[in-house]
Amino acid sequence: MKPNILCLLALIFLSNSCKTENNTMFDPELNPEQLEVFGQDYISTPLHERDITISTDGNQLIYTLGNYKQTIRSLVSIKKTGDKWGDKEILPFSGKYNDIEPFFTVDGTKLFFASNRPMGEDSTRSDYNIWYVEQENGKWKTPIALDTLVNSPGDEFFPSVSSNGNLYFTATRENGIGREDIFVSTFSKDKYGVAVPLDSAINTKAYEFNAYISPDEDLLVFSSYGRADGLGGGDLYYSKKDKTGQWGKAENLGEVVNSDKLDYCPFIDFPRNNFYFTSDRAKAPEERIKTVPELTNEANKVLNGMGNIYRIKLDELNLNQKK
Repeated sequence: MKPNILCLLALIFLSNSCKTENNTMFDPELNPEQLEVFGQDYISTPLHERDITISTDGNQLIYTLGNYKQTIRSLVSIKKTGDKWGDKEILPFSGKYNDIEPFFTVDGTKLFFASNRPMGEDSTRSDYNIWYVEQENGKWKTPIALDTLVNSPGDEFFPSVSSNGNLYFTATRENGIGREDIFVSTFSKDKYGVAVPLDSAINTKAYEFNAYISPDEDLLVFSSYGRADGLGGGDLYYSKKDKTGQWGKAENLGEVVNSDKLDYCPFIDFPRNNFYFTSDRAKAPEERIKTVPELTNEANKVLNGMGNIYRIKLDELNLNQKK
């Protein structure tokens, strides 16, 4: 066989090997018993990644990808066909405005997200509001903003929706308890009602934000900053509903997932028994930086302090035993 043909075959083999490696590095079916960086070098990179959601059938994964300063943030999708994952793609309705914090409904027909795109006829608005977009036969329709019972002239962030349609999100409002609070808007007769803040079992005078609600609306996982039992720049907490339907006093999820940096944007993939979240933790160099190339190399590592997505098997958190 001629040398040039051998080289061509080698290149094809290496190309296919790299693609296979990338596509297996983020396999949602795996259940790591130790905390890991999810999809390192493919999903979690030196850029800023956060806010993951996975469809119930496990065939579509969407997350937020931003530049180093997060002045550009878009929604990235990876779809599975058969047993193979496709390439990373910016969703067709994203890429112009800052779109963040995607959340699939349980049936997979809608994707909620937060965006600073203009609402209605007011092209001057740049606050973040909650939008949703429907998916039909694999095609995305035009995003729709929720009405003013949810969206206000201020910012609304991190939508999360239970199976019955109730919407949980983050906002700072006069009827809140703290500097930033978690609100719920009840879904009834195809409409969202007036949003109200959760009580003091969840919200405090500090910061509460980025709340994930379970499909059965009986488990809430969220971030908080400024609590006495916090480990650093913002920790993940959880609360469970009791038999009367009241939220129990929120508790810190502990050092299994929390660090001295900001830990936020939780998501639970119940069908595959995994817990995901975003963290700004970094790995400091072991020795003194002596040259500019060494500094550049450190800045371009995955664990450079930009947001990355982490994963651990849900059972490792022992949430079923916690009350």
